[in-house]
Amino acid sequence: MKPTDVKDPEYFHKVVDCQYACPAHTPVPEYIRLIAAQRYTDAYMINWESNVFPGVLGRTCDRPCEPACRRGRLDQEPVAICRLKRVAADNKSDISGRLPEIPKTKNGKKVALLGGGPASLTVARDLMPLGYSIDLYDDQPAGGGFMRSQIPAFRLPEEVLNEEVNLILDMGVMTQFNTYVDSLKSILDKDYDAVFVGTGAPRGRDLNLPGRDEATANIHIGIDWLASVAFGHIESVGKKVIVLGGGNTAMDCCRTARRLGSDDVKVVVRSPFAEMKASAWEKEDAMHEGIPILDNHVPKEFVVKDGKLTGILFEKVEAVYDDKGKRSLLPINEDPVLIECDDVLMAIGQENSFPWIERDIGIEFGKWDMPVVNETSFQSTNPKVFFGGDAAFGPENVITAVAHGHQAAISIDRFCQGEDVSDRPAPGVTLISQKMGIHEWSYDSQVADDVRYVVPQAELSKTLSDRKLEVELGFDAATAFKEAQRCLNCDVQTVFAEDRCIECDACIDICPTDCLTFTVNQDEEVLRKQLKMPASNLAQDIYVSEDLPTGRVMVKDENVCLHCGLCAERCPTAAWDMQKFYYSVTKAGSSRAER
Repeated sequence: MKPTDVKDPEYFHKVVDCQYACPAHTPVPEYIRLIAAQRYTDAYMINWESNVFPGVLGRTCDRPCEPACRRGRLDQEPVAICRLKRVAADNKSDISGRLPEIPKTKNGKKVALLGGGPASLTVARDLMPLGYSIDLYDDQPAGGGFMRSQIPAFRLPEEVLNEEVNLILDMGVMTQFNTYVDSLKSILDKDYDAVFVGTGAPRGRDLNLPGRDEATANIHIGIDWLASVAFGHIESVGKKVIVLGGGNTAMDCCRTARRLGSDDVKVVVRSPFAEMKASAWEKEDAMHEGIPILDNHVPKEFVVKDGKLTGILFEKVEAVYDDKGKRSLLPINEDPVLIECDDVLMAIGQENSFPWIERDIGIEFGKWDMPVVNETSFQSTNPKVFFGGDAAFGPENVITAVAHGHQAAISIDRFCQGEDVSDRPAPGVTLISQKMGIHEWSYDSQVADDVRYVVPQAELSKTLSDRKLEVELGFDAATAFKEAQRCLNCDVQTVFAEDRCIECDACIDICPTDCLTFTVNQDEEVLRKQLKMPASNLAQDIYVSEDLPTGRVMVKDENVCLHCGLCAERCPTAAWDMQKFYYSVTKAGSSRAER
């Protein structure tokens, strides 16, 4: 196997599992250390540079970083990364002096943003400091997109959303709210240099079942219903409510229904409970509020009597899997189940809808009537038009929309400046030794079993009576410090110097996870099997040195290394060093500024 090229920034980036898993590649361990040091404003700004909405995401993120967290391999519970982000947001000081300066003289380029959600706002946040003039169009009365219309206030307080949205709009974005764009051609005719489409996936899926038309007054599309509640158009719901669907929107619907006065809310889903799309914590929160989740129930008919909806008839099924793991839902030998209800909230998925995009303006459409969009540049087949967020490739989440926005902003900037959009700027990378003395490091490397700390919640009786009262209270400073200490500092990398190694095996003896091996080099498949502990996780690399004097190589399984630094402390020749790796995704204009 060839020696590992540690100069490739993506190698060590992949080892920082949490940051690598984050679509926006937020430097997670860096800001967690700052939180432990009570440098909340510094931690917030690191987040703001990467994910733009730390206060929002600290409450509502889908947390792709947490399943990847190395701590979860040690004691089954990852670091509460998301909730630590909220700590930084809740405790920061005034950041106005740290925001980028907006040029008074513009660069002569105008960009239109269609939709006021996280993707569009990220594009604005990246382009405004470069001197662009930006017009934002949205049919809602305020910015935020689905963060405002679909995330209930008991999860995301309005004041938190307003603060982070306004940080961007106050850069000088020209907003046209309450404006529905019904023609992309009309926008292109306004002579914008580029147009970004961030209109989301605005259409909720429906069910064409018997009784649907007769009961239409009491059957609601989940995302539309949540928006109506958010903007004050709906203030009540029936006493008995069925929520159809098993995703996060379904969880928001059922919890909102409880707060609007329903005392009998049930979530009914086709799939097994374990395969529901909703995050585990979302399901837990719903059940904590007394909402049962009935799985393996397929709706067959809306039952209507005397012109009024009275319930839904369900067929009970079981999940059966073939030898390739493909699932089928097969009926079981039981009578249909009638569940009574006054209202139904359908949260069975979302779809894109582009009736307002003319088909003769150079934008090709492909599968599922989705625009053909380059997955790297986010440029459509009309070079002036870019897509991002849910509008690009279908429904995702806030953090993915932010990542799209950053990359689209790079492309828009390069396009407007006459540069190749496929030429992507390299990330910013540093690698710095953390050694301060023989046995002293500039980071805390202690590794111990430590259970995840629970985020406190407001009293249930109060939260269920007020839909705007935030349920989670967040960590206090003391608990945040203890939770931050669970971080294993995976960005502090073990860097090996072959010319210093004397092959004494001191590092082998002290390694707590047996992740190090000195052995004869082989092909990767063979090499992985002959390590002291076989490296079975093919998703994570193994670190292979150059040949040593004995002809052997040093091999490290990156998957199980705890970054504890014991190898570096024990090594008598300093062949091992602990070096902090900082990886930041380059923003629009960065490479030009460096020149």
